[in-house]
Amino acid sequence: MNVMDAAPDAGDEGMIENRIFSEISVGDAASLSRLATQRDFDLLAIVSGDVNPLTPDMDLVAKTPFHETVAHGLYGSALVSGVIGVKLPGPGAILLAQNIDYLAPVAVGDAVTLTVTVTAKDPVKPELRLDCRGVNQLGRLVLSGTAHVRAPTRKIRAPRPDLPGVQVSGHERFHALMEHVRGAAPLVVAVAHPCDAAALGAVIEAAREKLIMPILVGPRAKILAAAEAAGVDCAPYRLVDAPHSVAAAAAAVALVRRGEAQALMKGSLHSDELLHAVLDKDAGLRTGRRLSHVYLIDSPGYPRPLLLTDAAVNIAPDLEAKRDIIQNAVDLAHVLGVSVPRVAVLAAVEMVNPNMPSTLDAAALCKMADRGQITGALVDGPLALDNAISPAAALEKGIVSPVAGQADILVVPDLEAGNMLAKQLTFLAGADAAGVVLGARAPIILTSRADSSRTRLASCAVAGLIARAAAKPAAL
Repeated sequence: MNVMDAAPDAGDEGMIENRIFSEISVGDAASLSRLATQRDFDLLAIVSGDVNPLTPDMDLVAKTPFHETVAHGLYGSALVSGVIGVKLPGPGAILLAQNIDYLAPVAVGDAVTLTVTVTAKDPVKPELRLDCRGVNQLGRLVLSGTAHVRAPTRKIRAPRPDLPGVQVSGHERFHALMEHVRGAAPLVVAVAHPCDAAALGAVIEAAREKLIMPILVGPRAKILAAAEAAGVDCAPYRLVDAPHSVAAAAAAVALVRRGEAQALMKGSLHSDELLHAVLDKDAGLRTGRRLSHVYLIDSPGYPRPLLLTDAAVNIAPDLEAKRDIIQNAVDLAHVLGVSVPRVAVLAAVEMVNPNMPSTLDAAALCKMADRGQITGALVDGPLALDNAISPAAALEKGIVSPVAGQADILVVPDLEAGNMLAKQLTFLAGADAAGVVLGARAPIILTSRADSSRTRLASCAVAGLIARAAAKPAAL
């Protein structure tokens, strides 16, 4: 139970009420119980700046984005404040002082019950002395001490305030993804035209993290100048000289085509320059599948990884292109370990409307999946975004579907919708989005200047998973 969401008294749900000084007697007591969660400790660490991990293992500290425990005094103090402010005396109480001994740490998963008992009343001032004791689920005393409180003298009874929802994310999914691929040999990546400090710096960072082994392709002088500007050393890495960005894209594609690189990465050139080389009929990396871009979304507000497609390559895909876009995303979901991904084909509404082409395409794609033209997934649509990701919204609309409310893949009607949705998720909802282009002979890492370091690294990790999955022999 959250300190600020303590259960109200029976029959008084949704209300908070204090006990004024004259109503309180020595011996009166109140308790508050709470299950300690990672979210609690993350919030305490953010507010206090205390990231003490309570462990001598500094390697573990360096690998933990938000430490599993913070100084337990913070947690105990929060519990004391919570029971005084909500229960006894309740609203209007002022905590003047506290003297607490913290006798044992509180860790994630501990259930702590904090009890305060009135031990003295000041005969002149409306002040109380409280005994404070906290025990965990094993009955072990984790804190003990006293608090000095000024009790309210005016009665307060009011609706319990609605507190804002707070989401805290260390982007654990991306961290887990990168840890998963770090044990493997670095992915050999041909990087086309890494000729500014940001692009080259991101490449070298991924190399230092042992996610990739880059081959730098572009004008030698510009790459060396970019390295100096970024403060990095590119001497350990192979450098293929190419006179300009178009030539760099062609040379990088050729490295992949010859098997000297396992993946392709965009540097500081335009995306269309790189994709033009990829799509060259004679020297490119075309397959029978349409190229499409997939974002792997790590959103703190969604209970599972989410794939979003296509937000970067196909501007206004037709039905045939959308079939490939879906299949590319499904194949990636399989690589990520989702055996039967749920695919939501998005539109503005959940009903087929002859005046809205996106709903007609969605319906057709579902029938194509029924006929085996899309395999390895459950496909449903049209679905509005809320119906695709919110079980409550799907229930409210009466949508009976194995996909609605629990989508793994979101398929947008066109690039504009996908690009706006991806940016809304990243800039407004605190999500990270790792991007990769599929449908070619090798994965293409297509990052943006606005991407965070974590996103760039995760994009490399995803490409590594795809390349290694493609290299595995087919099961007999």
